[in-house]
Order: sequence, then structure tokens, then C-alpha cells
Amino acid sequence: MFKNYLIIAWRNLIKDKTNTSLNVIGLSVAFAVAILLGMAAMYQLSYDGFHTNGDAIYKVVRTEQTPKGPKAGTAQPAPLAPALNTEVPGVKRITRCVEDGTLALYNDKEISMDIIWVDQEFFSMFSFPILTGNENKPLADLNSVVVTQDGAKKLFGSTDVIGKTFNMLVNGIEKPFTVSAVAKDIVPQSNLDFQIAARFESHREYNEGKEEWDRQYHAVYVELEEGITASVFEKSSEPFIDLHYGEGIDRLKRDGATADENGRFINLKLVPLKDVHFASFKNGLVEVSRSRPYLIFGIALLILFIACVNYINMSIAKTTKRLKEIGMRKTLGAQKQQLFFQFWSESLFVFLISISIGVVLSFVFLNDFKSIFNAQISSEMLLSSMFLIGLLLTVLVITMVVGGYPALLMSRLGTIQSLKGKLESSGSNQVRNVLMVFQFGIAILMIVGTLVLWGQIDYMRNKDLGFDKEQVVSFPLNGKRNSHDMVELLRDELNGNPDILSVSGADSNLGLGKDGGRSSSGIGFEYKGRIVMTNFLVVDHEYIQTLGLKIAAGRNFESAADSLGVVINESMAKELGEQDPLTSQLEIEDGVFYPVLGVVKDYNFNNLDRAIAPMTFFMSRQQDLSYGFVKVSPTNMPNSFAVLETVWNKLEPNAEFLGSFIDENIDRTFKQEETTAKMIASGSIIAILLSCMGLFAMSLLIVSQRTKEIGIRKVVGASVTSIAYILTKDFLKLVLVAFVIASPIAWWAMREWLQNYAYRIELSIWYFVGAGTIAVLIAMLTIGSRTITAARANPVKSLRTE
Repeated sequence: MFKNYLIIAWRNLIKDKTNTSLNVIGLSVAFAVAILLGMAAMYQLSYDGFHTNGDAIYKVVRTEQTPKGPKAGTAQPAPLAPALNTEVPGVKRITRCVEDGTLALYNDKEISMDIIWVDQEFFSMFSFPILTGNENKPLADLNSVVVTQDGAKKLFGSTDVIGKTFNMLVNGIEKPFTVSAVAKDIVPQSNLDFQIAARFESHREYNEGKEEWDRQYHAVYVELEEGITASVFEKSSEPFIDLHYGEGIDRLKRDGATADENGRFINLKLVPLKDVHFASFKNGLVEVSRSRPYLIFGIALLILFIACVNYINMSIAKTTKRLKEIGMRKTLGAQKQQLFFQFWSESLFVFLISISIGVVLSFVFLNDFKSIFNAQISSEMLLSSMFLIGLLLTVLVITMVVGGYPALLMSRLGTIQSLKGKLESSGSNQVRNVLMVFQFGIAILMIVGTLVLWGQIDYMRNKDLGFDKEQVVSFPLNGKRNSHDMVELLRDELNGNPDILSVSGADSNLGLGKDGGRSSSGIGFEYKGRIVMTNFLVVDHEYIQTLGLKIAAGRNFESAADSLGVVINESMAKELGEQDPLTSQLEIEDGVFYPVLGVVKDYNFNNLDRAIAPMTFFMSRQQDLSYGFVKVSPTNMPNSFAVLETVWNKLEPNAEFLGSFIDENIDRTFKQEETTAKMIASGSIIAILLSCMGLFAMSLLIVSQRTKEIGIRKVVGASVTSIAYILTKDFLKLVLVAFVIASPIAWWAMREWLQNYAYRIELSIWYFVGAGTIAVLIAMLTIGSRTITAARANPVKSLRTE
């Protein structure tokens, strides 16, 4: 019986090649896109999910109720972790973590490598497999290190390196370290990334800050005992906070801070390890949002939905062609369930063929998808049990619902009604119209999203950030030389070159450089009986002029002799609250007061999702400069870049030059937005194409059903234009209804998304008008050619049509 269903189903599908081809093409493309997007979303959601003890591991966040509202941060003082371990119950393991870069030296090699400084418990807490060497306690000694396979090959040329010794530059001094173990390379879905793991106590800041509770520079991860929840631990830590942060709490009260709902001013919060990748601190609180991977999943489902709507609509529209077939089958004794399985088997054929082609297409375009959308996915993910089960369930549900509805509709038609060849019920047409409205509504929603996202990205790319980003090259000072000496040597070497305008350095980059490093420093100090918080940037004396920052009051640093003064930005001047900020003396170090030499106009040193904060520029040879900055003439920028690279290679022949213009750095900071915009834009194009395929198929069927009507209208004198209008208007009405429904939804969604940015575009009505116009024009072009052809057909031929 089932074999007979399949044979008949195959014959019916072959007989109607046009609709079958459109359905298979649309569903195949939709399945392929959904598979690729699904893998991209699953990759995002899998961050830090590979750790065996992951469910019990948390990142420690400290929250404060400041006079300006709550403030959350992950930077902790060095004494915190040991004190937590001994004073707060429920801690199984704990580790401090500083992710950094280091210069590793072995024989004649000098290589910049990613390093993480951690406590002994690190490899017991996290599942970074040890391949060779000391598996139990790889960091037992202060001079022991763990290297990854990649790090070993990069530094030593092989992975057989247990017991080998090399030097690392710590505080400008070469210190020897011995490889105790080799770990497996870090998977891309890890928030902790390193090539070398070393003991936290060997970090350059440890000795100075190991007893200081107000010097915060590292993260803390804690693994809780079984049965201890995060909320229980947070409650248990309150007496600990009151003991060790008592002075800080008193200062917050003095400065006018308001306690939280529990009457507290400082708290420790635990963020689950699996949430760390999705956590942000923009509004002063810990916010965990998986909106980006869920948005990718949503795009995949919407595209599948549009393809399924096409299938349902075409199946319903074809019902009128098969009424007599249904009537004859019922007359010959066919039961409803037999007809259902007959029609459903046709759907099953189409879906099986489509999913097979979709899987093949996803393999074929996998590499292109990865390169275009910067997605770290692989074919292995497609073969994983979880993904295959999800894919199988999705196909099963779609086949049952999408294939089952038209089959159920056709099997329930009455015998007399079917033999008459007329479908009297308007219910199916209403369903078809509703589905088409949903279909085009989704397409319009995605078009609006694409236009707004690209508008915001273009705004961020072209906004005046308050400094010269096109002419300034930044690069990490990753060589052996002292960073301040290196800046002076670069200045001397490049002096006299008319294309080099100035040279400077700072301890933080602007944007995201080629080294991928990002850092920021902040300090708080007493000023006239209250705590003032400011971002803190160690600079060379030519930094302000190199970046092209504008002086609002006072003067710039004039030479290295100005190291006993500071320069602040306008936001910091407002924070001080002085009528003349140049009269201020800032006690940045105990007992040492630094006069304010000048005030620069505010500039965006953070991403555009954050407002401009107070900034203080400070010169000190006791603190390293991490990045060099060179301003070049706009007339010959490529040649200037080449000259700079040549000079670098001369001064640091063993250190890689990782220079890039700051505008390139800025572009890297919104790569995620660009990737999201590309995905939505691609989804919009596919959604429109699939909608148009369905619209084209529907127009073919409607025109074939109204052939005689067209002939009669032509005979009585109707023009080609009027007939084309009659055939087109119903479709365009549906597109306009979809626009009316989708526009407010799109407006709300885009307004909420734009709230994530302190600096954003206005949500203009033209984005929505443009989306509606695009949808209408594409719909008209899709059905216009077919309706005009039908309207121009010979009426005699139309009237002869049976």
C-alpha cells in the first residue's frame, strides 16, 4: 500500500514539473541556509560548554552603589581570592587570571605570545587537557609553565619540549621558565585563550599589589562545593565584604551613594561560566544576553517559515486543479485517511529531496559562509549527535505540519463538491492570504533591520570621534627594549622624514589592533572630601598632538619634564566641579599632588556603545607604554607605513611589526555588528527571493484559473493595463497589509536595539518607506511579467481553454 502511495506521488510530482521545481528549489535553499545559520548560532551558544566542572564554576563580579548609580566590574585585588578561599564557606577551588601578552625568548627567537597568569588550581578547575608532562600539578613551581601545542611549535619548533627552559620578559627583565607540561590547543569556543600559562605570583604586578585591596587588575574564577548555589555563596560573602571593604563602604556613604534594595553598598555577584561570554556591564549591572545567537536562530526559522508558506500556498492553490481527481477517488471508494496519506506522501517526497539537497548545499558553501560571516563552524558540527537530532526533529515537524495541512484540506473535500470542480469554501483562500501577509511581513521586517543596521554601522564608521584616526598608525611595543626608550629611538630614527609628523606612545590602544589586545585602567582618589573616579592613561609627552586632540584650556605636555603634571578631558573637568579646573591639584599618589596643566576636548576613547567618561593623562617612566603611535602625512600614507615598518625591523629585528591605522582598529570594534548586518541582509535577500518564488507560482496558478475570465474581458473591450491591474491588485494589497503590520514591529525592535549605543542614528521614517517600496517593486516585477503576458494573450485561445 505504502509503495503504491509513493509511486503515485512520484508520478504526480513529475507531471507538474514547474510547481515541483519551485518547491524543491525554495525548500532546498531554505534548509541549506537554516543549517548554516543554525550551526553558527550553536557555535555561539557553545562557548565554555566543554569544561567538565563548568556548571560549578563562576566568575566573580564586584558591584558598588556609587553616587552616580550602580557600577559592576570584574577586576579584583590580589588578596581577594586567597581570602575568599579561607574565609567564605563553599569554595572548592579558586584561581586568579590575568590574560596578557609576553615576549618569549629562546635561542635567537623573540616571539610575542599570549599568556595567562593563574593560580595552581587553574588546570584542576578548567578542562584544558594536558597531553604530556605533569598532569596533576603542572604549575607546582613558580618558574613552571604550561605551553599549548601551538605555543610549543611556535617557540621551540616541536611539541617535545618537557623540561626545556626559555626566558620571558617580566618588568623589562629576562626571567627563566621551564616547561612542565604541554596542553592541547585551546578551542575557539573558549573565553580563556592562551599559548602559555604561568603562575600568578610571577606576574609583574604581584609583588607590589599582593596586599593591596584597592589595586584591581585581574579576574577571579571560583568553583563551588557540591550543593552550594551562587545565591547562597553571595549571601555568605556579605560579612566578608563588610570586613575587607569597610573603608570603601564608608566612603560611598559619605559621598552620597544610595544603598541597593537589600541595604548594601558593595556586593560580590557570581556569573556562571557559560554566561561569561554573553555578559556585559554597560549599565552598571551585570547583564547576560544571548540575543545575537537567538537572532541568528530566528533568521533561520523565518527563512524556513517563508519556504514552508510557499509550499502550503502552492499546495492549496493546486487543489482546484485536482478536484475532479479527488472526486473520482472518493466515488471509487477512497477513504479520507487514504487520500490524506496519498497527498502527504507527495509532501514527504518533496521534503526528503529538499533536505538532501539542502545538506549537500550546506557542505558546498560551508567555507564561503565561514569567510563571509567570520563563523568558526565546521562540518563536524553538522555530524554531531545534538545537531542531527535537532535537524531530524525539525524536518519531522515541518513534514507533518506543512505537508499535513494541505493533505488534510484536500482529503476532507466532499465528493459532489469535488466532481463539480469548484472549491466553494473561502477558508483556504483566507489561510493563503494570511500566510502571504506573514511571509511578506517577515521580508519587510528583515529589510528594515538591514537598512537600520547598516545605517548605524555607517554612522559609527564616519562619526567624528574627536581625534585623527585616518593618519595615525598604532602598533604594540612588543620588543625587548624599554618601551619609553623605544619611542625615543623611533622618534630619532624618523626625525627629518617630512611624511612623519609625530611619534608617541601610551599604555592602551584605540580600537582593536592587529594584536587583538584591549585594556583600560581606572583609578579613584580623594578630592576635596570625596572619591573621584577616572580612566587613567599613561602617555608620552607627544601623545595629545599625535592623536590630534584639541586643547580646550591650559596647555599640552611640552616635554618629559612635565611628568609632575596631568592633562584631563572635559568630562574629568566636570567631575572635579571646579570653575577653573586648571587650579586643581590631584592627589593621584599618597602625599603627591599633580597640577592640572590642561584640558582636552572630549573624545571617544571607548566604543560608541558607551558615553565619554572622565580621562586623565599621566606621564611616568615607572609604568610601561604598551603601544606606539605615529602620525603620518596624508599625502603618502602607504610609503610612510612602509618606512615605519622598516625602522621598526631595524630596531627590533626579532619582534613582529603589527601596525595598523586607527580607523582600521575602530572598524574591528564593530565586526560583530557588521557580521549581524550581513546575516540579516543575506536573510532579507533570501526571504525576498523565496517570497517572490511563491508569488510567481501563485500568479501562474491564479492566471491559469482565470483564463476564461481574461478572454471574456478582452472581448468586451478591456485594455491590457486594466486586466493586468485586476490580476495584480489582490497581491499588492497583501504586500501593503504586510507593510502596515510589519512597520510598527520593526520600529519597536530597531528602537530597542539602538538603545545599546550611547551614540546612534535617528530612526527615520525613510527606512520604513524604503523597505515598503522595495517589497512592492519586487512584488510587481515578479508578477508583472506573467500578468501582462496573460492580458496580451489571444482571447479566442483563452475562451477555448477547458
